[in-house]
Amino acid sequence: MCVSSRILNLVVAALLSLMAICGTAFALDQEKLDDLFTRLQAAGEEEAGRIETEIWIEWSKSGSPAMDLLLQRGRDALAVGDTVTAIEHFSAIIDHSPDFAEAWNGRATAYYTAGDFGQAVSDIAMVLQLNPRHFGALVGLASILESTENPERAVEVYKAALAIHPYLEGVAEAIERIEVTASGREL
Repeated sequence: MCVSSRILNLVVAALLSLMAICGTAFALDQEKLDDLFTRLQAAGEEEAGRIETEIWIEWSKSGSPAMDLLLQRGRDALAVGDTVTAIEHFSAIIDHSPDFAEAWNGRATAYYTAGDFGQAVSDIAMVLQLNPRHFGALVGLASILESTENPERAVEVYKAALAIHPYLEGVAEAIERIEVTASGREL
C-alpha cells in the first residue's frame, strides 16, 4: 500500500469516527429540541418567546464552525438586502451539508426576498422534509401561498405552524386577515 493510500485510509477513518460522534451529538440535540417543543406547547406567551429563541439557536447549530460562519454570513448578507451573496453562502453550506435544514431555510428566505417564489418553495420543501417542525418554514410557505392568491391553503399552513408554536408573531393576525377578506368584510 502506498503512502497516499494509507493517508487516505486514515482520513476516511477519522471522518467516520467524527461522523459517529456527531451522530450522537445530533441525537442529544434532538432530545433537547423535543423538550423545547414540549415546553413550548405548555408555555405562556412570554415564556414561548424565550423558548422560540432557544429553538432557533439549536436549529442554527450545524456541527461545523465553518458552516456556522457561512450561515451567519448568509444571514448578514440577507439582513442588508444582498440576496445574491446570501444565496451563494447558503448554497455553499448546502453543497457541503445537505442535511442541514437551516441552510435550506436561509436560502428559501433569500429566494423569497428576491421574489423567486418557485425556488423558495422548493427549498422550503427540503426544510420541512429535514425538519417537519420548522414553524418558520411553514410561515414562509403560508406567506408565499397568500402572495400567490391561494388564501385557503395559506390559512391551512398558518394553522399548521400555530399547532407547533401557538404564539407565532403575526400568524393569528394573518389568519384573521385572510378569513375577513374571504368573507367580504373589511378589517
